[in-house]
Amino acid sequence: MKATIHPHYRTVVFHDTSANEYFFVGSTIKTDREIERDGVTYPYVTIEVSSASHPYYTGKQKSFTTEGSAARFQQRFGRFFNDKKA
Repeated sequence: MKATIHPHYRTVVFHDTSANEYFFVGSTIKTDREIERDGVTYPYVTIEVSSASHPYYTGKQKSFTTEGSAARFQQRFGRFFNDKKA
């Protein structure tokens, strides 16, 4: 195997800015920023969404009804069409 074709794999700190959480993950991502955590300097990457802030993982996801579109339409607009004109 060639030694120069593989990217440098190292521990990187990902910072979820919306939840203010830090994740230490092995990655090959390139970054110029660094942060010191627990006396050790790590490469630093900011992210906007992670498992700490995503609604699916936090349990704050909106649930949708399983009735279907026809039932929802009748619920919203059925009163306009229920008047039978003879």
